[in-house]
Amino acid sequence: GTEYLEAMLGSFKARVAPFNVNYRYVAEELHYLLTDSQATAIVVHSQFTPTLAEVLPDLPRLRVILQVADETGLPLLPGAVWYEDALAAASPSRPAVQWSPDDLYILYTGGTTGMPKGVLWRNADANVECFGGSKAETMDAIVAEATGGLKALLAPPFMHGAGHWMSFRAWNTGGTVFVQQHTDHLDPDDIWSMIEREQLNFLLIVGDAFGRPLLDQLDRRSYDLSSLTVLLSGGAALSAGLKEQFLQHLPTLMIVDGLGSSEAGGQLSHVSAGAGATTGTFPISPGNHVLSDDLTSELAAGDPELGWLAKNGRLALGYLGDPAKTSRTYPVVAGVRYAVPGDRARLRLDGIIELHGRDSVTINSGGEKIFAEEVEAAVKAHPAVYDCVVAGRPSERWGSEVVAIVRVRDGFQVDDEALRAEAEHHIARYKLPKAFVYVPDVVRSPAGKADYRWAKQVAADAD
Repeated sequence: GTEYLEAMLGSFKARVAPFNVNYRYVAEELHYLLTDSQATAIVVHSQFTPTLAEVLPDLPRLRVILQVADETGLPLLPGAVWYEDALAAASPSRPAVQWSPDDLYILYTGGTTGMPKGVLWRNADANVECFGGSKAETMDAIVAEATGGLKALLAPPFMHGAGHWMSFRAWNTGGTVFVQQHTDHLDPDDIWSMIEREQLNFLLIVGDAFGRPLLDQLDRRSYDLSSLTVLLSGGAALSAGLKEQFLQHLPTLMIVDGLGSSEAGGQLSHVSAGAGATTGTFPISPGNHVLSDDLTSELAAGDPELGWLAKNGRLALGYLGDPAKTSRTYPVVAGVRYAVPGDRARLRLDGIIELHGRDSVTINSGGEKIFAEEVEAAVKAHPAVYDCVVAGRPSERWGSEVVAIVRVRDGFQVDDEALRAEAEHHIARYKLPKAFVYVPDVVRSPAGKADYRWAKQVAADAD
């Protein structure tokens, strides 16, 4: 709800560093995140307080808890303050602080880079690269650029970078952010009805996981969506087939694929309109490059080598508490610092970047980035599991779905539900495997590393 964005704005005003928390996390994951971040304050809806209560005794740094009342009616946590009471008691005067461009914003990754890591941004850089802020030098010039007109509905949760980044981008252009009535789940009728009722002109979604239910609703009922001019998919690709279906319903719609990362901010965009919608190619834009596979040089247009998508200019400072990972992700090439989040890419002669995906074992399912090794560890926590490797396979509903390939210990028997029940103690439900495949042996290299190409093929063949 609106409290998320209000809390972010309040954090910036108070010169404290806000960071995002995935509300689906179980206690083990929440404990990791709040410990890693060294959190001292938290804003939490009542429905999530039981999970927070499990880890509070182990978090002595956490001194301030602002609890948002919701439909669950759960009581106030010991030591917490109701969010609305805190607002009512606050002074309307500006805080007596001097803001600095070096104040921090932290964005925790969703697992693409391994376990969630806090990416540290200077506010001055985040405002431009993540929040679409003006580069103008004077307040008058900044105000002149904020022409307004954008009326945006942002379907993903605000704890996603895509959700709160686009909120600030709307505000920085003088636009308005609308919040749907039902924020606890994706409600296609709620979204289309609000666009119709409020005459909104911009909708943000996250790939096919959002696109398919929205299209299904358009097949069930008609809406007056003549005001909607832009559909932006950020955080996951919208497949070409779904783009074509959207354009059949809304022929004048402009569909934009937005590519960015926690480490680099916004990077590339691709516009589809009319016939021939495509996915996976982006016109190159200033600051974006393709580096060689060995990260020693920039590749020229037309070079056939598959390299790394990279960006220079205003970048994040690095990862919280992980200088080694920071140096790997932000290499210096020919005296220039780049962000290399991990996307493999090729730069065509015509200046188009072909994106070939993450060179990792991350699975993007329903807009959520799921780290395979984390799921493997959760499944292997069951005593009947001898070995396990996790891979993704294509899914019409989720874009990609998690499949666990399991070798059971000799003399043991286990079923899918028992494995899911065990894994649920360690990871959030959205990370749980959608399917299990049982094999006599898991293929690994002589060094013990899983053969993920084999795993993906096994997962696909089992579909």
